[in-house]
Formats: sequence, C-alpha cells, structure tokens
Amino acid sequence: MPSPLDLLTRPAREPIRRWVLKAFPRADTGSVDYDHPHGDPGLFGPHSATWRVHSDFPGMLAGGLAALTLQTLHPLALAGVWDHSNFRGDLLGRLRRTTAFVGGTTYAPRAQAEALIEHVRQIHAHITGHGEDGRPYSADDPDLLTWVHVSEAYCFLQGYRRYSHIAMPAGAADRYYGEVRRIAEALGARDVPASEREVTEYFRRIQPELAFTERSRVVLGLLGQVRLPVPAASLSRDLFLLAGSALLPDWALAMLGRTPWQQYQARLAAHALWSIAPVFRAALRDGIAGRACRRVEVPPEQLHHWG
Repeated sequence: MPSPLDLLTRPAREPIRRWVLKAFPRADTGSVDYDHPHGDPGLFGPHSATWRVHSDFPGMLAGGLAALTLQTLHPLALAGVWDHSNFRGDLLGRLRRTTAFVGGTTYAPRAQAEALIEHVRQIHAHITGHGEDGRPYSADDPDLLTWVHVSEAYCFLQGYRRYSHIAMPAGAADRYYGEVRRIAEALGARDVPASEREVTEYFRRIQPELAFTERSRVVLGLLGQVRLPVPAASLSRDLFLLAGSALLPDWALAMLGRTPWQQYQARLAAHALWSIAPVFRAALRDGIAGRACRRVEVPPEQLHHWG
C-alpha cells in the first residue's frame, strides 16, 4: 500500500524526472552500459558507502556546484580550467562531463569504470601551462589532483548529509573517504586523505596556497549565470547554487567574501531543497544507481539504508 509521502509526491515525479534527464541526459546509447555484465559490482559495489552517497541527486548536484565554487580558490587548478576549458561558452557541459565521470566510476562495471579513468588520464597528460604568477602547472600534477578530489568528495558528502534525509552511522564518512580516494589515486593523486580527520587537516594545510582572485570572480560570475535547459531555469539554478553554498566550510565562505545576507539566503535555499529532496528520490528510481543495483541483483531501496 502506498505511503502518504508516496501519494503526495506522485504528481511531481514525472516532471522532475524529465527535468533531471533534460539537464543531465543519461548515456543510454553511449559507451557506458550500466546493465551488463550481470553481477559485475564495479569498483565499489552495492554495500559501499560510495554507492549510497552518490545515489542522492539533490546532494550530488548541490555538492558538485559547491565543489566547483571551492575549486576556484586554487590558482593553479583554476589556471588549467582558464587556459584549456571552454567554460566561458559551455560551463553546463563541464558540469555534465563531471557528472558523467562520477556516475560512471561509481556505478559502471569495473572495466568500463577503469576505461573512464584512463580516458581522463590521457586528457590530463596534454594540459600544461603557467599560472598568473608564472608557476608551471600540469593537470596530472599529483597535488592538484588531490585538491580537486578532496574538494569534490567533501562537498558530495556534505550534500548527502544535508539533503538526503538519511542519517549516516558512525564511521560511514570515513568509509566514504577511504573508498573514493581509490579513484583519485588511479588518476595519479598522492597522499589522499582517507578520513574526516585527515580531510580537516588537509584543508588546514592547503589554505595558505589558496586565494580569491579576479579569475575566481569571473568563473563564479559565469557559474551564477549558467542556464539549465529546464523550466524556471534561473530559479532552479539559484536554488541549487545557494544550497551548494550552504555546504562550504566557514573558512571558504570567509575567503570568498560571502556576506551575512548571502549566507542567510544560502540557509533559506538549503531548507527549501531539503523540503523537496524526497520528491527527487521518488522520481529517479530508474536512474543509474538503480540500474547498477539491478545488475547485481540488489533492490535499489537498499541504498536508502546503511548496513
């Protein structure tokens, strides 16, 4: 028998499902096959913390936008984007590609996930240059790879905590960091934090290397204007951007110069997204996480619980 929440959310499911698939289309006819081979657990498997954290769409989208914001504070990481990315004309495309990589390395069968990692490694090998201060950078620099990974993992985890409506048991966050560091290490990162304590210490150590520059301002300005291909695009964008801002650590908010009013707006957006998050879960039961679960004969609902 349907629950009261199920009955209340049913009318909104299909519009939200279309919203998500239009903004972030699935590669049903592309190179990643989430349905075969049967029984292949991929890099993590259905009992992992990673499958659970990455299955929450609101937390992942808000967390992804928060990570992009955080990453603008590293001058050398930003230089690579500035020099080699078409972010000015296709920022949405960059977000889609990041989403596809995270989804593929999380839920695809092992061989396909490893192929995605190798593809990115090959791209990184050609991305080199100099920052504004003349220092050389390379996209396959282990330290830059660690920065990008930690900022993403931190924000994804905070998004899950804030918007999933699912309490994480003790030690689950450390499990998550310990698992996802394998992706960073496969890309070439080193000394990757594997626990909450290590992530906190990493952020403390790296802060002297970070700065809010004019380039940061330009990229964040473009991010604030990105147009999602969905109804009420500006409202949807602002909701997720502000809800993402609510996930950032205090030291980053200070570095970004966020005012008390901006932080108040972020808290309002966070509450709004938390309120509608269950509708997204109900609408996306046939997403890639669900398909991966069926590939290994596990009910998708298992990802809503911690064992």
